[in-house]
Amino acid sequence: MFASEADTKEMLKAILQSIDEGIHVIDKNGITIYYNNIAAEHDGLSPEEVIGKPLLDAFPSLSPQTSTMLKVIETGSPIYNQNQTYKNSRGKLIDTVNTTIPIIVDKEVAGAVEIAKDYSRMKHLSNRIIEMQTKIDRRKTKPSIVEGNEALYTFSDIITHDQGMLTVINKAKKIAQTSSPVFVCGETGTGKELLVQSIHHASPRATGPFISQNCAAIPASLLESTLFGTTKGSFTGSENREGLFELAHVGTLFLDEIHTLPYELQAKLLRVLEDGVVRRIGSGRSVKTNVRIIVATNEQAENLLNSGTLRMDLYYRLNVLTLFLPPLRERMTDIEKLIPAFINDFNRQFNKQVKHIAKEAMLLLHSYPWPGNVRELRHCIESAMTFVEGDTITVDDLPDRFYQRQAESGSSLTLSPDLQKQSLKDIVDDVEKTLIRQTLQEFAGNIKQTAAHLKIPRQTLQYKITKYQLS
Repeated sequence: MFASEADTKEMLKAILQSIDEGIHVIDKNGITIYYNNIAAEHDGLSPEEVIGKPLLDAFPSLSPQTSTMLKVIETGSPIYNQNQTYKNSRGKLIDTVNTTIPIIVDKEVAGAVEIAKDYSRMKHLSNRIIEMQTKIDRRKTKPSIVEGNEALYTFSDIITHDQGMLTVINKAKKIAQTSSPVFVCGETGTGKELLVQSIHHASPRATGPFISQNCAAIPASLLESTLFGTTKGSFTGSENREGLFELAHVGTLFLDEIHTLPYELQAKLLRVLEDGVVRRIGSGRSVKTNVRIIVATNEQAENLLNSGTLRMDLYYRLNVLTLFLPPLRERMTDIEKLIPAFINDFNRQFNKQVKHIAKEAMLLLHSYPWPGNVRELRHCIESAMTFVEGDTITVDDLPDRFYQRQAESGSSLTLSPDLQKQSLKDIVDDVEKTLIRQTLQEFAGNIKQTAAHLKIPRQTLQYKITKYQLS
């Protein structure tokens, strides 16, 4: 038995009401014929105030030129992911990102359907972030500018005794004395922001603001206004607001995950870097900026360029000075120095008196690849400190994944008497150094072939050659 036409319509309405996005449908005359509850919630109106009414009556701030729905009816072409800011009939400001598609019947445009996401709350949060950042005084003449540096890390906060990592730090200290752009590459959790903040703190710009922004944390529709600022009246609801470049004047602007910027916005960023001026959205006036720019990615630049994710011209403009932060699995000897520091931190936080970590637990941590790097190690110790009883962390206190790893290995990790006489640092260093030396000899010193055989990036191999003085 088939459902009646009336039943089918009711089913379709129920389906459309259950979708967690605003859906608005108008006919070819601009009259609303469907408007679901989510759309009504976004717009601050009831369905009764919109259905059966001309679109411009419900939303008087729109016009045939600014309404995405009316544009689609006129052109017959869809519009995807378009930011739209407007007011409803009560004067409420709405900010959405819309996808609008024409309804085609018998090869003619019969109306349009719009699917809308509410970005008003996201924009409000973004504006609050910018407002807090404006509290950082940009002018060197005011002593309160030091406020912006109170939470910054310095090079002394970087915990390492790895020779290769110490080389990176020494290089960064020299970089700190310049104002050239810096390109930092390192996996998530390797401490990129820690290093970048240290560079700022050691630089002549230390009394200026340090502004940090993860480009992946802001919707693409808000990134341009966040970076460059806005001018009142440039679009509905816009205010005079400084962007991050103006906020970072005479200081440092750190853009993390730079490769997540939309391609067209990367071109605008390149123009700002080349010209040294920024223009707010809607403004015809250019503002000169004096900003040291540092960017970072968690992927190899070569891969980003090959995939087209990162513009080549922007990369060459930013890649004046380069720093490569090796992952923790490639400097495992640092584990022995990082863990006591983390234990001390959590002793204060948890009011405990833990002093040691059992050697079997330490060896198990050394056998783990640490995909989350130093951040993951810190979280691991935090978890162990929650469950430890007494003054020593054991294998049983570690997170479950380490217990499972031990069980899968089929070993209790009991050490031989000879191994117990050596430090883990010496064991790991000797094995790694010997393996690299033998492989280099096998391939007659060819870096590319040696790296391919060891299945590590060339940068990593060169880092370890420097670390073990094998050149």
